[in-house]
Amino acid sequence: MSDSEDLDLSLDSVFPEPPRPPTPEPTTSTYTRDSRYVRNDADWTEIRIRLVGDHPLWGHYLWNAARSFATYLDSHPEMYKDKNVLELGAGGALPSLVTAKNGAGAVVITDYPDKSLIENIDYNVQSNLTSEEQKHVSSKGYIWGQPTSGLLDCEQPKFDLVILSDLIFNHSQHDALLSTCESVIRSDASQVLVFYSHHRPHLAHRDMLFFEKAKERQWEVEKVVEEKFPPMFPEDPGDEDVRATVHGWRLTRTGGMKTT
Repeated sequence: MSDSEDLDLSLDSVFPEPPRPPTPEPTTSTYTRDSRYVRNDADWTEIRIRLVGDHPLWGHYLWNAARSFATYLDSHPEMYKDKNVLELGAGGALPSLVTAKNGAGAVVITDYPDKSLIENIDYNVQSNLTSEEQKHVSSKGYIWGQPTSGLLDCEQPKFDLVILSDLIFNHSQHDALLSTCESVIRSDASQVLVFYSHHRPHLAHRDMLFFEKAKERQWEVEKVVEEKFPPMFPEDPGDEDVRATVHGWRLTRTGGMKTT
């Protein structure tokens, strides 16, 4: 037998790599509802969000923006009750779950079409919503800027409220996010809510380009929230006060749709 026949040419043998550490186990974070919005003993008081153990798209954190978003939505149910809601880049989907528990008509929760992310959203839906509430909710994989016709299964797949929670740090995706929003809103009365923190203060000006682009595309921009939280990563560089602040903005249309 020749020496070549004894060689192990498997991928692991030719390109040996150190063993990868195991993927961290999922974690759970609890959102506790502000007592002002609990109406009776049967009303919901908390939402438990399971988060994937680790993910390159940062789906393993419950961001401060999502907590602020949840409280804002809970205090303004008239914005979405019996109306259609879409969340982009949902992660653990806390804001969407609040709208579902407060009577939204249809809630579509989306994130990048990665199995672990979508299955985790499904878990949070099933764990936090009643069977009746679940009838109004669906989760889907969706890439920003792509066709939106499959997001809502009806003849007119349009939405009254679009949720963008901590997404605008993805500077290369600003146009894609806006294109999706323009494609899915029902009318000029529809709203897009954008909540975020400046996680990298030295790049805050690039975060804000999202709103400059929105104005150029005939969106009216209005600030609705500014709220302080403990910073998520105290050891990170940059002004801690900047990193700890959540900002919330509302986008509405000021004129005809711009074709992109």
